[in-house]
Amino acid sequence: MGTEAWYDEEKLGELMLYVAGRMSQDPSFGATKLNKVLFFADFFHYAQHGTAITGAEYQKLRYGPAPRQLVPVQRSLTSTGAALIRRSEAGPYAQKRLTPLRDADLSRFTGTEIAIVDEIISCLTGRTATEVSDISHLMVGWKIAAEGETIPYDSVFLYDGPLTDSDYRFAKQIAERLRPELEGAGIA
Repeated sequence: MGTEAWYDEEKLGELMLYVAGRMSQDPSFGATKLNKVLFFADFFHYAQHGTAITGAEYQKLRYGPAPRQLVPVQRSLTSTGAALIRRSEAGPYAQKRLTPLRDADLSRFTGTEIAIVDEIISCLTGRTATEVSDISHLMVGWKIAAEGETIPYDSVFLYDGPLTDSDYRFAKQIAERLRPELEGAGIA
């Protein structure tokens, strides 16, 4: 599914400010975690409600998905004085932390959108950037995309784990229901 028609740059910027403000006390919050919160928020909202929150296009990078539009939006936030980037050492890594200089404008968000973002923040707070990256690598969309390739929103519905007995029973019911049509088409 393409997102270009409904990508909202201003909404992405405000969501970045919101996430950075909410995670400001998390010592492991930096660019990696910001990317993952945005990714999970957009994809999980898409899975539950049929639309992403920002419509940003996410690409596969080595450490997990990131919005293609992140850098230009971040530049805009810093150039307008809405935020700044703080660099610090976090173990062997250089951490880049978006720091809001004003509150996010949430007037364009629904309560459901913010609730999903808050739930993701709650789940990821206290985890290291490596742990959060590892979680994002479990998403089938990230697994099937090539480095630099766009991760389709529809990939949130893909599953590559083991099938349960319930899954097999359901598949058998569907097959039995479709058997007459398949036989009529010469497929079964």
